[in-house]
Amino acid sequence: SVSAAFWEHLQYLSLQDFPCGLGSWNKSRFDAHRRPSRSQPGQEEAVMLDEESPEVLMELLRDPHSPWALPPDCNSQDQYLREVAVLAPELLCGSNIFQVLRTLRIVGKGVKEIDEGLLQLQKLEELILSANQISRITSANLPRTLKVLELCCNAVADLQDLCTQPPPELQYLGLGYNKLCGPSQDKYLTVDFWPNLVSLDLSFNSFTDLLELISQLSSLQKLRILVLQGNPLALIPAYRGFLVDSLPKLSILDDIHIGPDERHQFQGLAKHPELIKSEAQLVVSIGEIKGVPDPSTQQQLEVDSEAPVITYSYYVTYEF
Repeated sequence: SVSAAFWEHLQYLSLQDFPCGLGSWNKSRFDAHRRPSRSQPGQEEAVMLDEESPEVLMELLRDPHSPWALPPDCNSQDQYLREVAVLAPELLCGSNIFQVLRTLRIVGKGVKEIDEGLLQLQKLEELILSANQISRITSANLPRTLKVLELCCNAVADLQDLCTQPPPELQYLGLGYNKLCGPSQDKYLTVDFWPNLVSLDLSFNSFTDLLELISQLSSLQKLRILVLQGNPLALIPAYRGFLVDSLPKLSILDDIHIGPDERHQFQGLAKHPELIKSEAQLVVSIGEIKGVPDPSTQQQLEVDSEAPVITYSYYVTYEF
C-alpha cells in the first residue's frame, strides 16, 4: 500500500538519527524543561561544547562527500524533510509529520493499493505514484487538497472509482502508459469530475475514437496542456488539426506549442467530422536484417550445373 511504502521511505531517510532528530548532539536547544544549576556555573558551557551547531549539522547533510549525505535516489522533498529534522525536529515527531508534507513521491516501489492511510496527509498537494502496479484508484482515499496526481506507468484500466469523489482542486492528472481505452472511459474526462484541470496526460493508452474524446474534453474549460501521443487515434491523419481547432483554449498538444499560425491553418476543420477516417497507413522501412541468408550473395550457378537450386523467401508480421 501507499502508506506502507511511505513509512518504509521515512525509515530510509533516518529522520530521527544523527545528524537529524533529537539527541545528545542538540538536546539543549530543544529541551524547554532544562534548568541549569547555579551552583555549577561551568555546567552550561560543558553541555554546549558537547553539542553541534545547526550549521555544522546542515553541512553534514549537504556535503556530497559526507557519510550522512542524502542518497542519490532521493528528491528535493526528501532533502527538505531532513533539513527540517535538523532545524526543527519536533515538527517531524509522531503525527506532526502529516502536517509538514506537501509532496509525496513513491516511484517504482511495487505499490498496488492507495489505502485510506493517505488521508492522514491533510495538507498534501502533490502525489506521484508512477511506475507501480496500481490498477484501481479509490478516490475516497485521496486527500481533498491534491492539486497534482501522477499515476503514469501503472495498470489503470477504469476511472470509475477515481471519479466517485475526485479531488476538487486537481490541476494536473497524469495517466500515461496505462490500460485506458474508449469509449467507456471518455465519459470520465469532463468538467463534472475535473473543474480545475489544467494539464492532462493520457499518452500511450488505447483511445481510438477521436470525435468522442474531443466532445468530452471540450467541457474542460481550464485545460491548457494535453498529451495524447501513443494512442491509436493519434495515427489519424487529421488528428492534430481536429484537436487544435476543437479545443481553442489549448496551448500545448503532445509537448508541442500551438502557435497562431497553426491555429489559423486548421481553422474550421472541426466542422467537417466526415474528414476523419477510422484508418491509418503505416510505412515501415527495414534497414538491415542479420542472421538470415541473403540470396543475392549466393554464387551464381553455371548453366550446365546439375546442383539443386535453393531459393529463400521471407515475410515479416506486425501485431497491433
